[in-house]
Amino acid sequence: MNYVWTNTESLLIHFISGLLDIDNDKAVVIFLTVSTFRARIDLVERLVKLPGTPTKLQSDVLELTSSFKQLSATRNKYNHCIYAFDPDGGNPRTILMRISDRKTGIKFGAESAINQETVEAVQSSINQISALNTRIWAQLISSGFVRADER
Repeated sequence: MNYVWTNTESLLIHFISGLLDIDNDKAVVIFLTVSTFRARIDLVERLVKLPGTPTKLQSDVLELTSSFKQLSATRNKYNHCIYAFDPDGGNPRTILMRISDRKTGIKFGAESAINQETVEAVQSSINQISALNTRIWAQLISSGFVRADER
């Protein structure tokens, strides 16, 4: 999942380049300086909302970024956890590395089993990210931000 996610997230470089009308090297510097997925998505969304952006381009890009954000929950769950393995060969589990503040305390370390259902959910996410990647490439090409032979 990490490979397809990172590969797809890097396509935001082309949106930054195209929306700002700058070369890819400058867009890469911006992409790497804005170091979180959420901030990068916010940047692309804000750029596409600027006056003068064609309405169709704006709606198409916002639909893609919305889809991307929806896929981030599964990715975040499995990228930001610790994996625990049973020494007796039982199912491994994830331990979520997030603190939840409650009214009178905190909770952390929520655990969930890694089973066949989990594997299928991860595979489904990989497939959805791959499909989004294809849709993003199509948008980049149709917008003139990249040429088809640059893909």
